[in-house]
Amino acid sequence: MTSKIKNKELQVAALQDGTVIDHIPVDKLFAVVTILNLPLMPNKITIGFNLQSKKYGKKGIIKISDCFFDDAVINKIALVAPACKLSIIKDYEVVEKRIVKLPNEFTGVCKCINPKCITNAEPMNTRFHVIGEDRKMLRCHYCEQEMNRDEVKLL
Repeated sequence: MTSKIKNKELQVAALQDGTVIDHIPVDKLFAVVTILNLPLMPNKITIGFNLQSKKYGKKGIIKISDCFFDDAVINKIALVAPACKLSIIKDYEVVEKRIVKLPNEFTGVCKCINPKCITNAEPMNTRFHVIGEDRKMLRCHYCEQEMNRDEVKLL
């Protein structure tokens, strides 16, 4: 492959070490930016918006140098952008690649919308179960209030 063709295919610069979150739905990109608190991060960050995707048409991508996330942060991303892809890069090589998936249960990630829920009155972790055939609903473990994933308020 000639370098001219290779450069044409590369939409965002390569990353030496860090994390790449790819195939983010464009309408969820800035929610992911907020979850990761990127404006306060001192690392080099590349954000791509409305990039071409053969599979999705348009997509978002975030590349963060020298930064790796724990499962709690990845679960927050899964709430707003399930099925995006996460890659761990070390020395310009992908050492781990996975599809972000909704777990069956979330703990301490979002707030219950029921004002009478014990989690809104006592200092305790929230806990939600992912329900429904399309997995778009959450049910509070404590008060059993159901809510759509699109209306969650992240902690």
